Amino acid sequence: MRKPTVLVGVSGSKASEAALRWAAAESRRRGARLVAIRCWEPGRPAYYAINGPVTDAAHRHQAATWELATNLHTVFGGRLPASLYTEVIEGMPERALVDRSAGADLLVLGSTSSPCPPARSIGPVIRSCLSRAQCPVVVIGPEGSTATPASGYRASRSQARQSRSLAEPGALLTTAPDARG
Repeated sequence: MRKPTVLVGVSGSKASEAALRWAAAESRRRGARLVAIRCWEPGRPAYYAINGPVTDAAHRHQAATWELATNLHTVFGGRLPASLYTEVIEGMPERALVDRSAGADLLVLGSTSSPCPPARSIGPVIRSCLSRAQCPVVVIGPEGSTATPASGYRASRSQARQSRSLAEPGALLTTAPDARG
């Protein structure tokens, strides 16, 4: 029998740290593996940019690895969860997270956008994951916001009740792609 997997995107923001904390608690509750994913993109300076230090792919990968380790230390201190795995992936975060969601039971992301007012825009990574992920997605919002279904996505009543019972204040909840109306 396959062990459940909870993925969490880690970008280094305060919102992704909150998502990492929430995902760790959820993975413990489910008895699941926790997979923290940090993506990096190869940089191509604009033709008009002033020449700065040039970094190759190996240095950018190393920097992303170091940033992920720093984020894990910030959130967990010296006590990393026993079920924690890490991945540092080259590529666009929205594509990498959607691709990895195929084998996951849950994808957790952090957002600095508040659910109120509902018209406020979310970023391209979250927007892409909400529309294309192959597992349920939970978006952890800023502290102090209330848990509400994400705008434009509908859960079945039982899924919404289950998701609300799992989330702490600040979570924007969504459902698996096949549950959207």
